[in-house]
Amino acid sequence: MTQKKSGDNPYRHIPPRGFWRTAVAEPGLFGMSELWNSVWTLPSDAVFATFGSCFAQHISRALLARGKNWLNAEPAPGRTPAEIAKTFNYGIFSARTGNIYTAAQLLLWARLAAETMPAEEIELWTDGAGRVHDMLRPKIEPEGFVSEAEARASLASTARAFRRCITEADVFVFTLGLTEGWINTRTGQSYSICPGTGVGTFDAEVHAFKNYTYPEILRDLELALELMWGLNPELKVLLTVSPVPLVATASGDHVLSATQYSKSVLRAVAGDAAHRHAAVDYFPSYEIIAAPPTRAAFFEPNMRGIAPSGVDFVMGHFFGGLDLSGPARGRVAESEAEKAAESDARAAREELVCEEMILERFNEA
Repeated sequence: MTQKKSGDNPYRHIPPRGFWRTAVAEPGLFGMSELWNSVWTLPSDAVFATFGSCFAQHISRALLARGKNWLNAEPAPGRTPAEIAKTFNYGIFSARTGNIYTAAQLLLWARLAAETMPAEEIELWTDGAGRVHDMLRPKIEPEGFVSEAEARASLASTARAFRRCITEADVFVFTLGLTEGWINTRTGQSYSICPGTGVGTFDAEVHAFKNYTYPEILRDLELALELMWGLNPELKVLLTVSPVPLVATASGDHVLSATQYSKSVLRAVAGDAAHRHAAVDYFPSYEIIAAPPTRAAFFEPNMRGIAPSGVDFVMGHFFGGLDLSGPARGRVAESEAEKAAESDARAAREELVCEEMILERFNEA
């Protein structure tokens, strides 16, 4: 008896990239293609701004290495040597924000840029030597500022630079890094690191651990996007999720479980935001590094750092899916000389700037 073929159904019209066998198993890791195709056609001289967790620095370096327009809205003064510029956190992100690990922190910066929140509300801390530290950017000045006035002036300068990144960039790239954070229970301010681990003094009555949930992260991200689009309705936002595991967790869970929770929630938020808004896209850096086909081959021996080969692999898919075929607008984020100098400076930086690494100091095992 001849078995009848099944009738028409949606799966008959899915291209090969939609099936695991033809998209993953048969081509293998280095044969996979079409992992990402940008939903936008960008001008050939599109300007990019980059912020977020440590992994965002790989994107800015790759943009510079390929001669693309990376916006450095807050460059180091004059002819500052590369290592000194790095020490004082210039040229790490498109403005001198330091790491922005959570959507809650991004919302703070969006509020500062949109001037719906005065910089005076950001918490400062004075150490025993009288140096002042900005708790939104705790490691931005290694030894702290000489006065509260200087700290406030620097914060205001960075807020203006962050605003420029919104108003002048074509694409705002943001890498989500953590769900875990710490907040001030009296003011609601979120911190990039736990007070007392790098700067500040920990106070159990004031400082509380916060593991942001999916609804909270999506809410904060949506509020930040609304403010940013209020400044630049044409801004495109490209979200990624860092594949780098947590250094430590204060959740009480095993750090492996805590990492998977964090990345899963952030991936869900980023994907849903991209589905909600035509001006938001998602690039799968997390999946490219951490999904089963790689067999963890792109991690360093510590199983946390990403090897250069992994970074190159991710960037290959990034530029392979980026569509820069639109007409040029004649926009240049930096002069060619500035680009060359910045590229040389960034090439000399072997380590990413990652404030979270401070936590390893407290591992007594």
